[in-house]
Amino acid sequence: MLRNGLYIIATPIGNLQDISPRAVEILRQADIIACEDTRVSKKLFSLLGLPLDKKFIRYEDHTEAKQAQNLIDLINEGTSVALISDAGSPLISDPGYKLVRKCREQSIYVTAIPGACAVITALQLSGLPTNRFMFAGFIPNKDKARIDLFNELKSTDTTLIFYETAPRLLKTLEQAAPIFAGREIAVARELTKMYEEVISGAIAEVKAYFEQNEPRGEFVLMIAPPIDNSNNTADIRLILQKRLQETSLKSAVKEICAQYGLSKNEVYALALELKNE
Repeated sequence: MLRNGLYIIATPIGNLQDISPRAVEILRQADIIACEDTRVSKKLFSLLGLPLDKKFIRYEDHTEAKQAQNLIDLINEGTSVALISDAGSPLISDPGYKLVRKCREQSIYVTAIPGACAVITALQLSGLPTNRFMFAGFIPNKDKARIDLFNELKSTDTTLIFYETAPRLLKTLEQAAPIFAGREIAVARELTKMYEEVISGAIAEVKAYFEQNEPRGEFVLMIAPPIDNSNNTADIRLILQKRLQETSLKSAVKEICAQYGLSKNEVYALALELKNE
């Protein structure tokens, strides 16, 4: 029997086998399931072979303030509550932190059962720097708000990670291009699913790919940290010089731009200069 309290449980982001045995057992034993969409959660329970004779309570942005204390009252009555999202780790760009805070304030037992998270999975696959990163949530759907956010973050010395929807991806890449000029990006979609895909390179290259291949599914957009070209020009010159001895000018430029997040025009100009020396 579970201790009365709040259990924050990660669910699969695509592949059903990514849920842990511990998570499955706690979902089996929990008295109450707090979730974004009861239909989605009941489908997950059916796929996992879990009993549906539980109390499913909708817990999302519009009900968070009201439901937080209601759930705590239920816990104080001796019940166990499992908090899940539609997919992935709860609280990551999903409601829940207010509930956790209230539980802490009222000395309610809280624990987390870790598992799948699209942010971390995408970053691992991106090939971008992972020593420092910032998750900035969903990109705003209004043009001005989107541009304001990008301008606010453009100088942040870390890999930036966003969630984006398929219908807005091309518009987002179009507006990101001048703000994050010269920086490598990676776009991941359908993580852990059959059509999992990660496309990386210059923003223009990634945008061109999705102009030819209709964006479908759920996306994670990642942008490499800014490069201080003034401190790296000499190093890039030496690296490029070596690559030009080993491969074609076009291939060398493409490789250097992708690896260091540099402007294609600038690297191409440097390559021509080296070729003509």
